Amino acid sequence: MDFGTEFKPLTVQPQEIEGKSFEIITEELGEHSFTPEQYPIVQRIIHASADFELGRSIVFNGDAIEAGIRSIRAGRPVVADVQMIQAGVSKERLERFGGGIHVYISDPDVIEEAKRLNTTRAIISMRKAIRAAEGGIYAIGNAPTALLELIRLVKEGLAKPDLVIGMPVGFVSAAESKDELRKLDIPFITNIGRKGGSTIVVSAINAISIMAANRE
Repeated sequence: MDFGTEFKPLTVQPQEIEGKSFEIITEELGEHSFTPEQYPIVQRIIHASADFELGRSIVFNGDAIEAGIRSIRAGRPVVADVQMIQAGVSKERLERFGGGIHVYISDPDVIEEAKRLNTTRAIISMRKAIRAAEGGIYAIGNAPTALLELIRLVKEGLAKPDLVIGMPVGFVSAAESKDELRKLDIPFITNIGRKGGSTIVVSAINAISIMAANRE
């Protein structure tokens, strides 16, 4: 059976594909207000999502990038709301500095406490995270309730994250949780609106960890 001319990609080399993708992103994004330090993160977010609207909506506060780099190089933990982020992050680069990524949402004690209090595991996982270690990067891409709880803990002085990457996706409280995050005077990376997700947060963490590794 003849299916016609076989499609041949321009290249099958991963680095060449990524490089070409970045060239296309830069060309199609056009003028923007991101700094040279911020742009690599935005570029990787667009690369992960093919969504220029999402890329343009990214918001940085304070010394977010430097805070993230310092945190990784100091070996502080990355705390994620779901295992999908844990699966996608380059653990090798984090472990290079003595750090790692932690997810508590499926821990038996978290599940039991959430049932006892009739609340979400995401909320209880944030409470456990701040007891487990001080500082670190909090990466939230799935659960708005996790981000809202972290914001509450920050306001009450119970949590002092080095950086919050808060980009949960969804229709219930996702945009609102990011609105609340933008009111805080702490280092954060977020976006405006409902879009986001674990893959987006992963791309931001990986971009920062690459910068941290390149400092050597």
